[in-house]
Amino acid sequence: MTEPREGMDHDLYPFSAMPERPALAWPDGARMAVCVLIHLEHWELEPPDGAWKDTRFSGEYGFYFPEYRPFTQREYGNRIGLFRVLKALEGRDLKLTVAANASALERYPRAVESLLNLGAEFVAHGEYQSRMLTSELGEVEERGIIKRTSETFERILGHVPRGWLGPDSGESPQTPQLLAEAGYDHVLDWPNDDQPYLFQTSPPLVSIPNQMEWDDVTALWLRKVPNPRYPELVGEAAEALAGEGGRSFMLSLHPWVIGQPHRVRYLRDALDRLCAVDNFWSATASEIADHCRQAWGAPV
Repeated sequence: MTEPREGMDHDLYPFSAMPERPALAWPDGARMAVCVLIHLEHWELEPPDGAWKDTRFSGEYGFYFPEYRPFTQREYGNRIGLFRVLKALEGRDLKLTVAANASALERYPRAVESLLNLGAEFVAHGEYQSRMLTSELGEVEERGIIKRTSETFERILGHVPRGWLGPDSGESPQTPQLLAEAGYDHVLDWPNDDQPYLFQTSPPLVSIPNQMEWDDVTALWLRKVPNPRYPELVGEAAEALAGEGGRSFMLSLHPWVIGQPHRVRYLRDALDRLCAVDNFWSATASEIADHCRQAWGAPV
């Protein structure tokens, strides 16, 4: 029988609690690092047999086929909602990071062009939003998914992204090491902290927490938090983390949810609350990863 041990039952990182770690020092004495993460996703109408998707995302009538209403609702985000979100972000001096499925790069070129024109940084979000990485995949199949995703990004954007966020944050036990071997240097799948930390992969990955409590899908769609409460969730979290100092704050936005016309006013209010926080550093995911590596003396 395995002896119980503190923390997680894996060797990806040593367990540590907040009081054991010094607060991170951000550039220019900033109290908090802020990363705005926009999701550009392609949900397939007919995923292949064996594909796995988050079972929480069913229609109001449960699962059925073809699921035109849920499918077209997600499409709305990339046709309409995204551009409403980008308008809400105008003039706020917030750097953008985009988690994009490889298939979304091919399917939504106008959205990609608009995001590139704004100087957004892209992280890989797997191949399709309707095909999660899970323990059901073998290593060969998972390597193939990562390879095809990288190749699509390089073909369309001219480079392989440095960051990775799995579809619905799905991973197998081998995913972090496979990503490190494929050349990725940071991941956004683990919402288990309020500041980045280092994975013990080879080479080491920086894990940047993508906190779920104020993620728009988690809060508004799944937990059904009333829309007017959303700005308070964002503002109160940001103010608390900035007050502690040395923390990171990720604002995760899905245009098919927060880009709806009845919600965008609450996004604007949330952004007002966030931007009113004193002395934060707006950064892309790779900038946060680079700063942390330098602070820790970790390999770049």
